[in-house]
Amino acid sequence: MASTVWKGFISFGLITIPVRLFAAARTERVSFNQIHQVCGGRIKQQTYCPQCERVVERSELVKGYEVEKDRYVIVNDEDVKAIAPASSDTMEILEFVKADGIDPIYYDSSYFMVPEEAGKKAYHLLLETMRKSGYSAIAKIAMHQREYTVVVRPHADGLLLHTMFYPEEVREVPEFRRDENVSVKPQEVALAEKLVEGLAADFDPSKYHDEYQVKMQQMIEAKKEGLVVGAEAPKKRAPVIDLMQALQKSLGELPRKPASSQPSAEAEKESNVTSIKKASSGKRAPRTAHG
Repeated sequence: MASTVWKGFISFGLITIPVRLFAAARTERVSFNQIHQVCGGRIKQQTYCPQCERVVERSELVKGYEVEKDRYVIVNDEDVKAIAPASSDTMEILEFVKADGIDPIYYDSSYFMVPEEAGKKAYHLLLETMRKSGYSAIAKIAMHQREYTVVVRPHADGLLLHTMFYPEEVREVPEFRRDENVSVKPQEVALAEKLVEGLAADFDPSKYHDEYQVKMQQMIEAKKEGLVVGAEAPKKRAPVIDLMQALQKSLGELPRKPASSQPSAEAEKESNVTSIKKASSGKRAPRTAHG
């Protein structure tokens, strides 16, 4: 049974709905233990106090914040509870916004919002209203010893909640910027658009899997049986010199789509050829090192 991450209320005007939050996703990966190579035993980490020169038990530990070199302020659970904001048990909807107006860079973690029995009708009223209006809700919630700005959005099965990064938490990287000195030609864009259309499909998450983790498991099983694991040769990638040539070749290597949802293979081929001829009819782009 899933564990409750947060329990409280979501407030919508004068309507208060009791809800619970459950983690919607989690990272799965192969994990390793630290092993002593000499004897093959698993390493155990201990908490050591250099001042007392001994290993200490967890029951002896408290939280401390360093205010200056080697000087700490001790903070206990009662101190934390005393300053807990109202959003610790009630998330008040502050405003409604269109989902496409939120830059995905701000999204952090995802949670399922499930109503308590007493709040089911009000919960579904909010769900249906948001679904029909196309709006998502912005609220605040305190959990894990911090207050988050969150977005609540309608889903087919209920309301989803996403914690968000604050603007000051989104990094600024000078190298991440549009280079105004670089330009592309219309015929290059035309071919690139055709390539995008050829690879376009409805999003289906079940098609994608972590192949690296699968290979990791296979490698572990092989080593368990005493087998030698062969290394996979990496693909060699050469820099693109001629964009037009690369785009034309890419179009020719597009996988064929089912006839039920796409034009016939011959019609698609003729369409690609026509597009290539039209795009190539202008002045040929000069050779360039960027791409």
